[in-house]
Amino acid sequence: MSGTPLSRLETALSEVVLGQSKVLADLLTAFLARGHVLLEGVPGVAKTLTARTLANALGLSFARIQFTPDLMPSDVIGTSVFRPNDGTFQLVKGPVFTEVLVADEINRTPPKTQAALLEAMEERQVTIDGTSHQLAPWFFVVATQNPLELEGTYPLPEAQLDRFLMRVRVSYPDEAAERSMLQRSHERGGKNPTVAKITNADELNALQTAAGAVKCDASIVEYVLKLIRATREERRVKLGASPRAGQALLASAKARAALLQRDFVTPDEVKAVAASVLNHRLMLKAEAEVEGVSADDVIARVLEQVPVPR
Repeated sequence: MSGTPLSRLETALSEVVLGQSKVLADLLTAFLARGHVLLEGVPGVAKTLTARTLANALGLSFARIQFTPDLMPSDVIGTSVFRPNDGTFQLVKGPVFTEVLVADEINRTPPKTQAALLEAMEERQVTIDGTSHQLAPWFFVVATQNPLELEGTYPLPEAQLDRFLMRVRVSYPDEAAERSMLQRSHERGGKNPTVAKITNADELNALQTAAGAVKCDASIVEYVLKLIRATREERRVKLGASPRAGQALLASAKARAALLQRDFVTPDEVKAVAASVLNHRLMLKAEAEVEGVSADDVIARVLEQVPVPR
């Protein structure tokens, strides 16, 4: 196959997931930055398909958990089962022991079960009966939620939202992409699309290492700092972005530069990832929500106001 691993990945993904170029770019950016993603969109916009396609293209194992009100933490991480024959306990691993995990409709399960993912996402390990078990080094969580159906849901608390590097909004594709989608579905006879494995373990490790090594001029670091602090000064914001948000924004900008096959960051990369990195980390005042102002509106305003370094 010709081209770099990243270019091959982008090409393969775009041939299966149509009309969602920004979503794919954000997913790959988060993966390169060793973060996790919350996909938010109405049913039927290919959120799970996108995650499964990414896992297949990366050559990683894939698991999906349908979060429901009766789901228990042990259903996610696993449990120890007593074996009466030899009087020992055997570890039965949960679906979290995978490489790409889709937490479908994560806001439909109680906070206790949502919290079962916290350690896994932050430490890439889980603790069962006092024993820690390591997860895959590139363990990647793609959680989904429907922003419209809120009855009977458990909104994620700010502490858990902050564990996601990005919250990516998935919208409807444009007319041309949707037409192509229908045509391809017809040609496949209704079968799900497939994608071949593009990378291997050595390439994945090299890609993530390269993303972390992307150079940042002092002016870019200062630009990120000013953006973060400006969110705290916005009159419509109750709680602005934290220092951790600044680190996430810088790491994402470096990963986006690596995705573009550059070894340095420009302000354009910072702008490109700012909305997805910050929109779930801002708490707006009640009057802002009444006025119909969203976190994305505030971020756009901040990007306009803060001077861009030359």
